[in-house]
Amino acid sequence: IKIIEKRGNNFRVNMGQPILESQDFPENFLQLEAGGQKLSCTCVSMGNPHCVIFTDVITDDQVLKLGPEIENHALFPSRINVEFARIDSPEEITMRVWERGSGETLACGTGACATHVAAVLNKKCGPKTTLHLLGGDLEIEWESGGPVFMTGPAETVFEGTYTLILNE
Repeated sequence: IKIIEKRGNNFRVNMGQPILESQDFPENFLQLEAGGQKLSCTCVSMGNPHCVIFTDVITDDQVLKLGPEIENHALFPSRINVEFARIDSPEEITMRVWERGSGETLACGTGACATHVAAVLNKKCGPKTTLHLLGGDLEIEWESGGPVFMTGPAETVFEGTYTLILNE
């Protein structure tokens, strides 16, 4: 259950505590080989596993070619989401995400949270950052040992009704 707080036109969500030890990855800080390159990555779970790679430039080749290769890497038996992140300043991060089973997506809340946590663990930012994703910006806050908070906009994407049928 997620508690959501309305703040003006945005919503703030307690995303829970990051999981730093998971059966989905062998350790937080890894070196792996993909696309003929040795890559340093930081793994964090927000209930689903993420592999965050910090880079000076984010390219289509990284996301579209390395993303699926890393998703299916032998180190990640259940597959993994892959974030490519550029530190713009201690308060701003630009990222793109390759989601396991889906491909590149415009935004990923758990991916933004995992990227922020990875940046804090690597001493690249402070406890609060704005993450720039293709689908928009999210503000992420995390103090070590506590929950991660995500703030951003939300839009209605559909409305519907359903009929509950009870079997007697």
